[in-house]
Amino acid sequence: MSEQEKQAAGDNERTPEEKVAEAVEASTEQAPELDAEAELAMLRDKLAQTEKALAEADLRAQAEIQNMRRRLERDVANAHKFALEKFSADILAVADSLERGLATLPQDNEALKPAREGTELTLKVLLDIFGKYQIEQLDPAGGQFDPQLHEAMAMVPMPGAEPNSIIEVLEKGYSLNGRLIRPARVVVAKGD
Repeated sequence: MSEQEKQAAGDNERTPEEKVAEAVEASTEQAPELDAEAELAMLRDKLAQTEKALAEADLRAQAEIQNMRRRLERDVANAHKFALEKFSADILAVADSLERGLATLPQDNEALKPAREGTELTLKVLLDIFGKYQIEQLDPAGGQFDPQLHEAMAMVPMPGAEPNSIIEVLEKGYSLNGRLIRPARVVVAKGD
């Protein structure tokens, strides 16, 4: 077997990793040696770039943590602020019933005076509790129709009334901490 055949047979028996390692050794032997100062300068540059990248990554991570903390604080504050929203919307029916009951009790009937006073007092206590929990009653009587705050149940021609003015309030609206939980249901004057 010739020398070349032995070398070719040996090449076939070597792993790819061994071949790569040999090629690297051959190229480093052929490459001119870098002097120590140039190599040190190159390593310092790499170190500076790595430190800069780490500092930027750290800054981004801190900003992300701060943003996440703010988001969580805002979400918790909103959860506290609007936790009563569903309950508030459900209890509005009680206030509506008390107001309707008062409307049916005649003021001049002495026999019904205690019932009227009791209903008025109950409604006042309920509205005070609403105030304690930032549930605000919106009574738009006599105002202008605002689709953000009011729900028009009907539009009626009304001579002498300004178009889009509220002529009757069927149900008062309510807001919780400035957020509308129920629009006022109103009858609106139609334009000529």
